[in-house]
Amino acid sequence: MTLGQLSAFVLVARLGSVTDAARALGVSEPAVSQALAALRSHHGDKLVVRSADGMTLTPGGRRLLPIATQMVALGADAEAAVREAKGVADELRVAVSSTIAEFVANPLLEAFGRRAGNPVEFSAGLARTTEMAVLVGNRLADAALGPRLTDPDLDSMPIFQGSLLVVGSPRRRGQGGPCSWQWFVDPSGADPDSDAGRLLRALGVPDDHVEVFANQTAAWSAAASGAGVSIGMEHLVAPQLRRRELVVVPTPATPAPVCWHVTTPARGRCSAVAASLRHFLATPGAMQVMRSPGGGVPPSRFRPPVNVTIWS
Repeated sequence: MTLGQLSAFVLVARLGSVTDAARALGVSEPAVSQALAALRSHHGDKLVVRSADGMTLTPGGRRLLPIATQMVALGADAEAAVREAKGVADELRVAVSSTIAEFVANPLLEAFGRRAGNPVEFSAGLARTTEMAVLVGNRLADAALGPRLTDPDLDSMPIFQGSLLVVGSPRRRGQGGPCSWQWFVDPSGADPDSDAGRLLRALGVPDDHVEVFANQTAAWSAAASGAGVSIGMEHLVAPQLRRRELVVVPTPATPAPVCWHVTTPARGRCSAVAASLRHFLATPGAMQVMRSPGGGVPPSRFRPPVNVTIWS
């Protein structure tokens, strides 16, 4: 029995599927299935079984889950203690929303690294809102940047306020209302708990009118062609609006207020480097980076697609 196997089990149990657990960990579904199979073999119990409602814990799985959760958290504490004793760089694992990953995470974490008293190694990965709560709550990530997470064991602090707009081509000739338009969105549009997901729901947009692109820039480019509309944070899409590549498309639900949060485990369980990140994100310097992320900060230590790895 390894911490990697326990991590896989905790995420499958918390998220309700192997697919979601694999995406949150940044590994393949067979990798998660193999870890789960090894843990089942070790205990001689299925632990979690597929049902009509998703994944259901066996009696043994229900007893193992809180213990496994504690063991995974202790594993994170042990790794941090050894790194500190060896004098190596702190490790900061951050789960981020797709918009923050594309525009903000790189310069923001670079700015934090320059302000930190000790060297910091960054790793970050995309996560849906529900996945963020599970990753941070189970110490598989040190912090999350995105929507507010309401788990009582987590501490979400607002760090930036903005507005969501709907944008389209100046040549667009839209007919009907928002529910009849074609919508081009980044991966956050497929997350029902994200700000973009809530906006689409408020406007009554059906799923078959939504096309998901790899990133926000690609979605804006598709909207600029005149075939549909997209969603963007006002301060991030401002350059395209100034160049008249896109224009604001009025809707009954926009501008929609949005607030980014940093979420960490509650006090007492928060790592020192995550607490330092929280402090930095409340400074004017961090606010300036979030407001104008294209300030020319070069990438170096930040590794965008890397998530928490469950293999040793």
